[in-house]
Amino acid sequence: MKKLINDPKYAVPEMLEGLVRANPTLALLDGENVVLRSDAAALRDRDEVALISGGGAGHEPAHAGYVGAGLLTAAVSGDVFSSPSTDAVLSAIRAVGGPAGVLLIVKNYTGDRLNFGLAAELGRLDGIPVDMVLVGDDVALGTGGHAGRRGVAGTVLVHKVAGAAAAAGLSLSEVKAEAEAAARAVGTMGVALSGCTVPGVDEASFDLGYREVELGLGIHGEPGVERTRLVSADAFTDRLIDAIVEDKGLAAGDEVALLVNNLGATPTMELNIVARRAFSRLSDKGIKVKRVLCGTFLTALDMAGCSLSLIKLDAARLARLDASATAPAWPALPLSSPTQAVTRIEPDKRSVDGAGAAEKVDVKAAASARRVLRHVIAAVRDAEGELIALDRTVGDGDLGISLTRGVDALERELSDRDLADPSKALRAISGILRKVVGGTSGPLYAIATLRASEKLRAAQSTDAAAWSEAFDAACSGIADLGGAKVGDRTMLDALVPAAVAFREAVTHGNVLRVALDDALAAARAGAATTATLLPRRGRSSYLGTRAVGHSDPGAEAVVIWLEGLRQALDQRATLGEKLS
Repeated sequence: MKKLINDPKYAVPEMLEGLVRANPTLALLDGENVVLRSDAAALRDRDEVALISGGGAGHEPAHAGYVGAGLLTAAVSGDVFSSPSTDAVLSAIRAVGGPAGVLLIVKNYTGDRLNFGLAAELGRLDGIPVDMVLVGDDVALGTGGHAGRRGVAGTVLVHKVAGAAAAAGLSLSEVKAEAEAAARAVGTMGVALSGCTVPGVDEASFDLGYREVELGLGIHGEPGVERTRLVSADAFTDRLIDAIVEDKGLAAGDEVALLVNNLGATPTMELNIVARRAFSRLSDKGIKVKRVLCGTFLTALDMAGCSLSLIKLDAARLARLDASATAPAWPALPLSSPTQAVTRIEPDKRSVDGAGAAEKVDVKAAASARRVLRHVIAAVRDAEGELIALDRTVGDGDLGISLTRGVDALERELSDRDLADPSKALRAISGILRKVVGGTSGPLYAIATLRASEKLRAAQSTDAAAWSEAFDAACSGIADLGGAKVGDRTMLDALVPAAVAFREAVTHGNVLRVALDDALAAARAGAATTATLLPRRGRSSYLGTRAVGHSDPGAEAVVIWLEGLRQALDQRATLGEKLS
């Protein structure tokens, strides 16, 4: 697909640099994909709540386009359609968080919830007051059987309400209350006429026939809740408006603001045709449109289509929408002259986990463990294309890319680290994965390796029993943080059976090598079973029965790295020798 990009790996930072060059009121946090107000240091010392939002790239002008006075203080960007890492969010919190505190406004996607949520916890440990609001405005989804309602274009209206409340000097709890009320009051539904194309990928996220469309879709290139035939703009507009009005309980006499949002590749002509019908449909219902915003606010790259959002108004909320705001993507922003140099602000360099600098060690002392790691890295790299293809079918296609990015970082950053001590090695791996792997996978693998590390440290042993306990602890960490269980069609459907088989083999006196064989067989069986399960967690849950028949990519990834581990053991007699 034709794209005006250089290298897909650098599309996000280059895009953010261009935004900052064109808007001298913005700055970049050096070393992170974080855009913040250039006066952030001064703001931090004032008695004003800081607002941070963000998520995967590909939704431009969201989220960095809403950084400015009366709106966001900072925005954190992940890779395309992939949540930013916990460490990136934490860097933003530290950069803008002052005595008044920080409110995170987060769209309800699993990866965003996990990474922003963990960053909030770490920020509070730093002594910064941090709270979080989730936005789930997608009315196309019911209330059960999935990972929750997605946050889509209505999130922009929540940004505006919260930004005006913060600028008015309200406390953190008061700003949060207004933001939560706005999130409850807003509803959104969209229609797509095409899929979208991720930079570096040659195929669209989904294919539509000549007269087919997707209704009730998210913003990550995934299909909607229903595929239907193309009808007139008026007919689609009526359906979207009616769904929102019913879901939000709007009635004659209510006042609303209307947001007509371009999903990325829709001509202004078509947006205005939709806006025209939305006005009349709402008028027919006795609902008065007090404010309208029509344009490009939150996209899915180059997807053709639009979404409609309605937010119920009272006098106070209308005043928040009308309050002055100066951010690049907010309407009525005066034009500004480009700047010749990008302002960069140094991030706070405090370590998240309190670990010291990397230790220089004798490479020979860790040679055995390093060979194991190389096999795992090679297995994940070899399977990148397979995981991308599988994830495109039931998700957004980023899993293979995310895991490869993670193992590349492990190879690069562990070259001079002490891997002879398994507990220390796993803790180092946890920190690297947490930092470089976005989306859902990063925090889940980070908590798994962290819990395993702590279990081995406490046991002060690397015998079979200790590894079994560490395996169980890793599974518990993923379940605790992600909220999933066996049967929800996630990585746990492969990981937990593997841990159980490993434990049983060890209990019967088998050596670690045999125990790993049993674990690998159980993981394969568990991953295969996911093809028959209705998804209840993760992005696949939005597809419902359409995901059945395809195994879960996260579960298949577990099999892949376990296979790499097993291949490494073919060179040595036991796993204990290999990892010691």
